[in-house]
Amino acid sequence: MTTIDYPQLYIGGTWAAPAGHDTIEVHSAATEDRIGSVPRGREADIDAAVAAARTAFDAADGWASWDPKERAEVLERFAVELEARGAETARRVSMQNGMPIWLAQQFEAGFPPLLVRYYSDLMTSAPFEESRPGMLGGAALVSKQPIGVVGVIVPWNVPQGISFLKLAPALAAGCSVVLKPAEETVLDAFLMAEAAAAAGLPEGVLNIVPGGREVGAYLVEHPGVDKISFTGSTAAGRWIAEACGRLLRPVTLELGGKSAAIVLDDADLGASIEQFFGVTLLNNGQICWLNTRVLAPRSRYTEIVDTITELAHSLKVGDPLDPEVKVGPLVSKQHRERVEAYIAKGQSEGARMTTGGKRPFDRGWFLEPTIFADLDNNATVSREEIFGPVLSLIPYSDEEEAVAIANDSVYGLGGSVWSSDPERATNVARRVRSGTVGVNHYVNDPVAPFGGIKQSGMGRELGPEGLQAFQVFKTIYLPPLSDASQPPPTPL
Repeated sequence: MTTIDYPQLYIGGTWAAPAGHDTIEVHSAATEDRIGSVPRGREADIDAAVAAARTAFDAADGWASWDPKERAEVLERFAVELEARGAETARRVSMQNGMPIWLAQQFEAGFPPLLVRYYSDLMTSAPFEESRPGMLGGAALVSKQPIGVVGVIVPWNVPQGISFLKLAPALAAGCSVVLKPAEETVLDAFLMAEAAAAAGLPEGVLNIVPGGREVGAYLVEHPGVDKISFTGSTAAGRWIAEACGRLLRPVTLELGGKSAAIVLDDADLGASIEQFFGVTLLNNGQICWLNTRVLAPRSRYTEIVDTITELAHSLKVGDPLDPEVKVGPLVSKQHRERVEAYIAKGQSEGARMTTGGKRPFDRGWFLEPTIFADLDNNATVSREEIFGPVLSLIPYSDEEEAVAIANDSVYGLGGSVWSSDPERATNVARRVRSGTVGVNHYVNDPVAPFGGIKQSGMGRELGPEGLQAFQVFKTIYLPPLSDASQPPPTPL
């Protein structure tokens, strides 16, 4: 195949020569073949990108000063250009990280323009300024203003979908952005840049600089940045939180998870098997909110283990560009070795592997979906985030114990409850300590906030709350209209 090679970076609304000569080489997760390259960004490239974003934000006629409806017109063109490139975006993501193409068409092609339009509509329909009658005389004019230049750092697992959890509200609010995509998934980010240029996004409003951890760290601490929005590992998130705390810099962190699916004793799992797959093994297990602990009642434990084992065994593993494939390869050789180390750990701790655990092909970074049974919640594979197609099936005696096991985790990002009685399931879901919980399914709906508690992060994305994360409140105190010359009353 023809490789996809970009010689320049997208900075300041144009394709600019990088500061260095190093490149990021991209390989297919399914074939291991080289499929493209982009320049490896350096600190000097971050400096240039932040300067461009700073100018775009600070200028008297800059992006932040535009009326929301004017921004919405440009963002609508951006959405159209993203849609025009949707098929190619999905293809590039599938090749890079192994995401099955049918899923990439939803998450990576369909979701970004939907979010752009959602936040454009939200920004133009919601008042961003209000006058409040004062209690001490006069009034207060309260406005929501864009927070400034935003540094966005995203992972490789859902690169476009996660990027637009941040880009869509930030741009709609009037912020400018410097985006650092993960090294594993850069070709889709440069396609996004092409869409931005074609849509006429103003110079410096969106800048894209790929690179490693050092470049990301430099962006986090850059003096020209006003906020950081990060999705990735808890370990990296902890460092970013510390850095932003020292700098008194606002930060949104969406981190790891070890979520639990509680299967109640009246659940008909067979009737919901597609939805259950979507909650547990979607995207080859490479999603942070997946429910990789499955809690099953002892009274039906063997039956449920058999049902889930059959599900895992039946999933077609293969080329992610094949629409019939349910499970593609993992993102890299190193990541597959990490997941395999967890599988070995599970076996060494006495877990019973009911299916999977093997490499099905000689080429590509494939791994069979793997099910562990006869575990408790203290096993390593029950407590640590594996980020691969591996499930831990844990028995419980009653609802109280199920909720206690679900909550016995340092994480709190996702979760689900399965029952033939949705009201009963909803009541159980209310007791699960997690930022999000699904009932008989799970979906990140744009209208509602998404995010975690505990070591799963801080702050929220999606919903109106996702827009507010890129805004700051400003108050202007107005004098009494009746006699502006009178001094204000002395505050109590």
